[in-house]
Amino acid sequence: MCGIIGYVGDRRASPILFKGLKKLEYRGYDSAGMATSGSGIHLKKVVGEVKKLKPFLSSLPGTIGIAHTRWATHGKVSERNAHPHLDCSGKIAIVHNGIIENHEELKERLKGHEFRSETDSEVIAHLVEENLSRGPLKAVFEAMKLMRGSFSFIVMIEGFPFLIAGRKDTPLYVGIGEGENFVASDVLAFPKGTKVIPLEDYEVALVSKESVAIYRDGKRVKKQARSVSFFEDFEEIEGHYMYKEIKEEPKSVSRAMNQDLSEAIRILRENEVCLIASGTSYHACLMAKLLFSKIAGKKVEVYLASEFSHFLDSIPKDAMIFAVSQSGETADVLEAIKLAKRKVISLVNVPTSTLARISDYVIHLNAGPEVGVAATKSYVNQLVIFTLLAYGLAGKLGEGRKLLQDLPKEIEFIFSQEEKIRMLAEKLRDKEHIFLIGRGYSYPSSLEGALKIKEISYIHAEGFAGGELKHGTLALIEKGTPCIAFVDDEEILNNVNEVKARGGYIIGIAGRHNELFDEFIAVKGFFPITSIVPLQLLSYHLGVLRGYNPDKPRNLAKSVTVK
Repeated sequence: MCGIIGYVGDRRASPILFKGLKKLEYRGYDSAGMATSGSGIHLKKVVGEVKKLKPFLSSLPGTIGIAHTRWATHGKVSERNAHPHLDCSGKIAIVHNGIIENHEELKERLKGHEFRSETDSEVIAHLVEENLSRGPLKAVFEAMKLMRGSFSFIVMIEGFPFLIAGRKDTPLYVGIGEGENFVASDVLAFPKGTKVIPLEDYEVALVSKESVAIYRDGKRVKKQARSVSFFEDFEEIEGHYMYKEIKEEPKSVSRAMNQDLSEAIRILRENEVCLIASGTSYHACLMAKLLFSKIAGKKVEVYLASEFSHFLDSIPKDAMIFAVSQSGETADVLEAIKLAKRKVISLVNVPTSTLARISDYVIHLNAGPEVGVAATKSYVNQLVIFTLLAYGLAGKLGEGRKLLQDLPKEIEFIFSQEEKIRMLAEKLRDKEHIFLIGRGYSYPSSLEGALKIKEISYIHAEGFAGGELKHGTLALIEKGTPCIAFVDDEEILNNVNEVKARGGYIIGIAGRHNELFDEFIAVKGFFPITSIVPLQLLSYHLGVLRGYNPDKPRNLAKSVTVK
């Protein structure tokens, strides 16, 4: 993985591909490459940032091309392993997202072919080469029959004025333009105004500048292109997207609140549901479990999507799956849905995503495009919607809306303390460990806060239920150890005392100051939501002060499309 794009038209391909790759940078990557077709295949690969390709654009002629940002899964980070990959003749170029699980077996089948990389992806080029004499489309279908795993790919063949693209389990879209067409793993890579056709599993698209033909099981199928307004809000900026997106939260939460949730509430009231998610969305689901229990008295179970298969035998046959994902492309979540074989309600941000398309009912996050790898505004919107759903299940939706009506102003209040938060980041920037504690609603917040610190600043951080400190973690507390305490009731103060007595440096996130705090950040409003915003800002400033790019944490990707 991580991002692929193809172009065919009348314009020079390389600048268009470069611009598309720049838009895909947010997904995370370690190398990039581009190939164009014009009097032969012209290829350039680089390790590091997409911008390193810019000096070579003039040496990549032609009006048809493919490009890729790689997040290494098979083989080290190197130019040799970067995409695109070629067949033996150098006339077939491919880019690929996903994992070809049986690539070693396929390499045995392809003995006699010259493999130049350590990747699983290169087998696609050689598989197409094997059957090219039967025609390009047939060669791609034959290759797909042999491949196991997850994949979306684009094939470019010298001398043919089209691209061929196919997918299974990872996203791929065809973009329809005026006298030109595109293929990409993310709609964001297309120019604004491009109409979109999502490809489904085992569909293959033959894309020329004049037309697009889509095939399934060897037969042509009709699919309607549609406009997508969601990505029209995207704008390229000079600064950091993470910071921009945190600052968008007052507007973002308003969009989350101002939608009709009546049908979703009815579905949840009439069905037993199991919440499934990964990463930040999993923390939101832990909060939902508490909200549904405390406010509506409704019991729900929460499962890490990657672990869901181990619990499948105990899931009631008539239970619905409630899947939560910002991108709607999280491979673990989609795999869990396939295993469950049950009806699905989803909470998702990207309306064109696979999860949105396969769900029986979709609740939209309405957070707008989120480019930073770390989820910020999408997480806050998840909490807003879960809070409203909980109040709706209790028959008190109006009360829930009233509770959150001042949320934009309450978030702005936290922004007013940003300089204080930045100065705190200065004090913590050289620490090796940071602990976070909370109880009840604040326990998921401690987990999410720790995740943000880890992924953005690379400082080791761990979140705990306050009462669990005495069962082992207190052994790690010594003089000066930072401990961030989410204080929304008196009970957690007992745990704060335990840390303080052992020399811990207490940072209180609370509605009011307490003498136990060495540092204090004030929050107002509904604590389960507002209390996470200071941690988002703290993580951002820690990352910047330590010299890291908060938009692109090392080894991480925005849309995790491999299992």
